[in-house]
Amino acid sequence: MPSTRRTLLTVPLALGLLGAVAAPAGAAAAHSGRPATPLTCQGRGVDPHAQVRHRAEIVVHAPLRTVWRVQTDVERWPSWQAPVRSAERLDAGPLRRGSAFRWTTPVPPNPAAPATSLEITSTVRQVERQSCIRWTGPAIGEGLHIDGVHVWTFTEVAGGVLVRTEETHTGPQVDADVPTATAILRQGLDAWLRDLRTTAEARAHGIPR
Repeated sequence: MPSTRRTLLTVPLALGLLGAVAAPAGAAAAHSGRPATPLTCQGRGVDPHAQVRHRAEIVVHAPLRTVWRVQTDVERWPSWQAPVRSAERLDAGPLRRGSAFRWTTPVPPNPAAPATSLEITSTVRQVERQSCIRWTGPAIGEGLHIDGVHVWTFTEVAGGVLVRTEETHTGPQVDADVPTATAILRQGLDAWLRDLRTTAEARAHGIPR
């Protein structure tokens, strides 16, 4: 197995936190490849040239304001996403265009690379309150560099909120093994969507999380 592939296989959570995945059966629908209608926020979507991409969706049975608050309160991500070790806002107030945040997730040691911490700096490029958000930014660790573009949309439906997300990754490591990187991308956001649903639904019912 080439060393690049071994490195990729050790960072499923790190890559997944940047990207999108299929949700579990009965909970969400997933779409690999290039969907006919890409997700956008204020007319902007993911990187159209990226080879590594995934799109997924899930219905959260909670009010839109609750789902939005959970997702955009980035400094509290570590309280409901175990792979997020730290998260800090680089500005104050509600997320808006130009807002930035830095967050980290660990990468375990492996034969191809030592243990490291992946540092992700995300900048909000477009946002419409309780409707959509798009951010971009690099994820950097020892021997690993990924540029990600992430779009989220939130739509009220009967009984809750349809959350859709689409993500692309580019970089030498992920481009060297697109199938593996795409599979990792699916796996990671699967956890993100499940945790978002669990946390928002618990808060909607007054259960602390």
